[in-house]
Amino acid sequence: WRKGLNSVETLNAFLTILRKEIGRFTRIWLQTLVSPAIMIALYFVTIGVIIGSRIGEMGGFSFLQWMVPGMVMMSVINNSYSNVLSSFFSVKFQKSIEELLVTPIPHYVILAGWVFGGMTRGIMVAILVAIVSLPFADLHVQNWPLTILVIFLTAMLFSIAGFLNALFAESFDDVSIVPTFILTPLSYLGGIFYSIDMLPEFWRNVSLGNPILYMVNALRHGVLGSSDLSSMNMTVSFALLMIVFFIAVLFIIALWLLNRGKGIRT
Repeated sequence: WRKGLNSVETLNAFLTILRKEIGRFTRIWLQTLVSPAIMIALYFVTIGVIIGSRIGEMGGFSFLQWMVPGMVMMSVINNSYSNVLSSFFSVKFQKSIEELLVTPIPHYVILAGWVFGGMTRGIMVAILVAIVSLPFADLHVQNWPLTILVIFLTAMLFSIAGFLNALFAESFDDVSIVPTFILTPLSYLGGIFYSIDMLPEFWRNVSLGNPILYMVNALRHGVLGSSDLSSMNMTVSFALLMIVFFIAVLFIIALWLLNRGKGIRT
């Protein structure tokens, strides 16, 4: 019995978990990849085309152009979060996670494997949504490095959040509480369909406490070259630092809980 793994074995362990996670959602690709893209296409048709034509411009862009980065971000958030949540809760419920925890694989590798699996799905869906948006909006990405970085960091953040939800969930009912009552409202109130300048002062100030608002506008800044960040007296650098801060905090908490066996050991 070995007390630890060398660097090559650790990397192989991480890649094995990652391949398992990717294989899990790609086996049902119609449900995990195509279905979210079709749902977003319906948003473009109903809200973007029908309602957007009556709204006109927003922030100097057509409503559809303004809407696309928000829809991409919503897809990243929902799919990264739900992939890790459903996958890790399943292995926890089946108690197969215990077989993994007794191996010499470090817990941070186990956590990273699930997180990168969720990130992969979130990024793949984001690409599909961007492709679906092409017939609806004429977009030219202004800052590719910023756009890719925001998507990557957001996918990582919400993959870790999904892992935490899976750790605390004790039943299948618990799995849907956070996405339904917290994540979805924050997403819809995060500036996906509107500019924060349209809100009354009270609701504008309330919206400033929504972290998803900064992520949506950071992506919008990368895609369109303009966003509500300037009107909020915020910079892109601040938005990125905030995302990185939340990633670090949630990763440390998730790893600490995993080490303690929270929600796993009885």
